[in-house]
Amino acid sequence: MTAEFTFVDTNILLYAHDRTAGHKRDIASALLVDLWASRSGALSTQVLQEFYVNATRKLAKPLSAPRARAVIDRYSNWRVHHIEPGDIIAASELEKRHRQSFWDALIIVSAARVGAATVMTEDLQHGRRIAGLTITNPFANT
Repeated sequence: MTAEFTFVDTNILLYAHDRTAGHKRDIASALLVDLWASRSGALSTQVLQEFYVNATRKLAKPLSAPRARAVIDRYSNWRVHHIEPGDIIAASELEKRHRQSFWDALIIVSAARVGAATVMTEDLQHGRRIAGLTITNPFANT
């Protein structure tokens, strides 16, 4: 039996580490705790890069660079997709086919590459299926 992975987008990681995110922080943190416990979390180098930049520069109370690096190091224990040139081409094709942003398309490609069944994100339509993946917004019903 193969494990079912959940791909986590940058916004979920950011909410979990944003001390000003209130209820969204609680939801994101609980989700990540569950994924750690089930060993079913996945992400990509894109997510880790975006996390670092946004966590250290754009949060109301930014993380220090050493703290952000420690978070990234911890998440390197998850299944991580390392983006390759072929992924960029696939994302550009998906972008056109589904009329979505290139960056969101690259998230979908990365999630598919790691064998995820679900993408947890606030950025795409909740319940939509793209490339065999189910999009889930954990804040949709809150």
